[in-house]
Amino acid sequence: MIDLTLGQIAGIVGGRLVGGDPATPVTGSVEFDSRRLRPGGLFLALPGERVDGHDFVARALAAGAAAAVVAREVDGVSGAQIVVPPVDRRETNAMALAADSDGSGAAVLVALGLLARASVDRLVAEHGLVVVGVTGSSGKTSTKDLIGAVLSAAGTVVAPPGSFNNEIGHPWTALRADETTDFLVLELSARAPGNIAELARIAPPRIGVVLNVGTAHLGEFGSRDVIAATKGELVEALPPAADGGVAVLNADDDRVLAMARRTVAEVVTVGMSRSADIRAEDVTLDGEVRASFRLVTPSGDAHVALRVHGEHQVGNALSAAAVGLACGMEPGAVAAALGTAEAASARRMDVRVTADGVTVINDSYNANPDSMRAALKSLAVMARTPGGHRRTWAVLGEMAELGDDSVTEHDLLGRFLVRLDVSQLVVVGRGRPQRALFQGAIQEGSWGSEAEHVETPEEAMDILAERVEPGDVVLVKASSAVGLWSVAEQLLATRGEEKSE
Repeated sequence: MIDLTLGQIAGIVGGRLVGGDPATPVTGSVEFDSRRLRPGGLFLALPGERVDGHDFVARALAAGAAAAVVAREVDGVSGAQIVVPPVDRRETNAMALAADSDGSGAAVLVALGLLARASVDRLVAEHGLVVVGVTGSSGKTSTKDLIGAVLSAAGTVVAPPGSFNNEIGHPWTALRADETTDFLVLELSARAPGNIAELARIAPPRIGVVLNVGTAHLGEFGSRDVIAATKGELVEALPPAADGGVAVLNADDDRVLAMARRTVAEVVTVGMSRSADIRAEDVTLDGEVRASFRLVTPSGDAHVALRVHGEHQVGNALSAAAVGLACGMEPGAVAAALGTAEAASARRMDVRVTADGVTVINDSYNANPDSMRAALKSLAVMARTPGGHRRTWAVLGEMAELGDDSVTEHDLLGRFLVRLDVSQLVVVGRGRPQRALFQGAIQEGSWGSEAEHVETPEEAMDILAERVEPGDVVLVKASSAVGLWSVAEQLLATRGEEKSE
């Protein structure tokens, strides 16, 4: 964050400073978790699902926070509080937190967004900060990590850890940028129309990347057309081409490509299509599904050899390359940076090998039909050897937020994995979607012990502990709420990890 005093912060958020000196500087980071605070930082009293941040104001101030941003003054504490005004939740897209019946969460969130906007605006105006926004139904976090790796070869980068891409994580990340930051790379997610536009107002991007329009969160949006309209809010927020605005669009997705009509920024297309401005040619995959290809750009070609796993990473890498080129990098430098990039966010195509030779693919952070199919294809490729096929395991849980299409999509996934000749399926969970996944595999021809349906991750682990053999390849994947990563982590812990791939 830029250097600010308590008085300046109170002015930015429209708050009232209580119990503090307006001239006091904030010298630490902005945090909503009091355990992460350092002396001189700023504490945000956000209500959560289980606790209310106002209950931790005393602890934060005692730990040396310069002030706490609160929706209501907390009595009996010693230290500065910036009391922000209430907001009408009907007039804001701010997250409606579970404990937010009085609107205090929305009030503090609005203050957080105002503070982030003020900091970003000044960094852009005075220090030339370049803000990059990434959205899409799938692949946001992997692409964000690749963009960060590319731009790190050209300057100092701030990017969110994992998927910090909502109304809290987005401004929190933006406030990590300071006078030494050259590039701010942000994910933008949405649960409803207007969400991405709101995030873009908090940290206005100069470069926007739209990856795809898929079926993730279909239950919340209702149709892919609504999803496309929402994802396109990012390119609508970009500045004109004359002011440096660049929209990076996936030429292989018709709904994304159509967004070119919705922006005044320069449009750069990426993909496998011959018509794409930046494309991949001569793509090959090694035994661990790491892609190599020729990066073709208007300013020259370069060879890329990725270290991240999955054929789908080619498209992500093309988007990252487009961002690097838009920031003035040469194709050779972009290719070199892509070749050193590794998975930076946990539980996303994290491939590891146990001491006895079992390959574990932990892709359990999230799941939707597109990412499930991509992961299963990677599993199938990893099984191929010069002498035949290794045995494959798919340990799968529910793909959440698919609405009325949930049962159908899970049924189709069960049939798809059988067609890929996945050796063993373990479905985890007791709901209708999980039953549909299991039955889809059965109907497609997975018989006997080739398909198992259990209710808990512990039961799944019991099966793996008994039946997984050296040389097997195990994919673990589900939506994050399922918590299926415990299976992958326990499998590695019990068999001993040999090395990271």
